[in-house]
Amino acid sequence: MAEFTSTKPYLVRAIHEWCVDNGYTPHLLVAVDSHTRVPVAYVKDGEIVLNINYSATKDLHIDNEAISFSARFGGVSQNLYVPMHAVKGIFARENGQGMFFEIEESSLAMEPNNADKSVGKEINDGKSKKPTLTIVK
Repeated sequence: MAEFTSTKPYLVRAIHEWCVDNGYTPHLLVAVDSHTRVPVAYVKDGEIVLNINYSATKDLHIDNEAISFSARFGGVSQNLYVPMHAVKGIFARENGQGMFFEIEESSLAMEPNNADKSVGKEINDGKSKKPTLTIVK
């Protein structure tokens, strides 16, 4: 059976459009990981909320893989990149209406070539050892 494209990017674009059409301010809730490029000074508890209204962003682009744009933080323009797998939700700031998504336990599943990575692999050099967690980059 053919693998289908995720519905998440389509829903994110639809809620964004709905917010803009109704005069609401679309905000994005993001789970920050190693693939996410956001200003770390504004990350709290591994998450960040971003205003993605056209008036707050420059060159906003939402495609099936990621959301990218430029925005000002503390008066300094920064380029942001949010992979679609890191999006936890999109909602209107004014009333909280929107859509929220489940995030995968590990972003390793989203990385290409994850067959080369070993997690929880037991190292055995002739002696019995406890399992160890090893992440190979």
